[in-house]
Amino acid sequence: MQKLISLILAGIIGGLIAVAVTSYIPKEQSQQSNMSPHAVLTSAGYDMNVEAFDFVSAAEIVTPAVVHITASESQALAYQRKQERQSNRNRNFWDPFGDFFGGPREGTGSGVVISEDGYIVTNNHVVADADIINVALTDKKTYQAVKIGTDPSTDLALLKIDATGLPHVLLADSDKVKVGEWVAAVGNPFSYLESTVTAGIVSAIGRDIDIIKDKYNIEEFIQTDAAINPGNSGGALVNVNGELIGINTAIATPTGVYAGYSFAVPSNIVKRIISDIKQNGNIERGRLGIEGFEIDAENQSELNLKKSKGFYVENVLKGSGAQFAGVLPGDIITKVDSKDVNTFDDLYEIIEYAKVGDKIKLGVFRKNKELEIDVYLRKGI
Repeated sequence: MQKLISLILAGIIGGLIAVAVTSYIPKEQSQQSNMSPHAVLTSAGYDMNVEAFDFVSAAEIVTPAVVHITASESQALAYQRKQERQSNRNRNFWDPFGDFFGGPREGTGSGVVISEDGYIVTNNHVVADADIINVALTDKKTYQAVKIGTDPSTDLALLKIDATGLPHVLLADSDKVKVGEWVAAVGNPFSYLESTVTAGIVSAIGRDIDIIKDKYNIEEFIQTDAAINPGNSGGALVNVNGELIGINTAIATPTGVYAGYSFAVPSNIVKRIISDIKQNGNIERGRLGIEGFEIDAENQSELNLKKSKGFYVENVLKGSGAQFAGVLPGDIITKVDSKDVNTFDDLYEIIEYAKVGDKIKLGVFRKNKELEIDVYLRKGI
């Protein structure tokens, strides 16, 4: 009996001691000691409670602003082209396919509404040979569009329909686009799969693939692996916020259909070209009309040049703006529009988007003298 009482008393005393010790330990330390010893899965830099992004919101914004374009020749234009082919044949420029494809031509593509009052951007190759252009919105309303102007060098065109209050997309700053960024393409592949949305990532930026068939082509494409096909031309490439970062233009393919990579004209180029077209209509690129090379240590020594930087003019093309302005072989171009010219790229950046009739101010070093020469760019040089 005494042993039993002793055990009970010992249990009570032990319990009281345990309660006292537990209440003495700081709360945080107590919580840590009660944590389960097994590993806990986490993810660095990612909140596991945040829902993964998708393109649902972007698609809802963009899809109503992407239109279906049908572009065709009238009978009158088809007849005019036939007469031109006949004239070329008489001058020994025979088109062997002309007699087989002499009727009115028709094509389809996509376009992007960029303002609520009906301005639409598309590719030049979608509408270049057409004088009848019909635009269908996603609500099935159709309009006949007016071609405001085109720029073959960037493969862009601006159309206008007589409508207001249209859903439209905002243009993002394409210079901020990064390789690896998620993007979506919206368009009308094969003309019958209307309002199709595909997704991918930016695979590369600044691509020049020599696909625009113009003498002065400007190519700085955004490359993606978002699937586009014939009919997508002129459609939208957007970021996850539904902002336009490019106009889908081309695919790299051995088969004629999507094979892994597509290319879009960056939105910053679109902004620039559309502004020019609104002011001037069709854009025709002008060039200085010079040939030469940038100066480096080797050719400076070889030619005994007085300048260590600049663009050396080796040849001036006959009939060019440079010839009419008085630029001579042996001149060294040191400035263009008050900006230093150290490399060919410095010169090209200024004249890349220049149009016929634009004035370019050159700083020229000639026979130990600094000169300023105004050059008015001319057609076809």
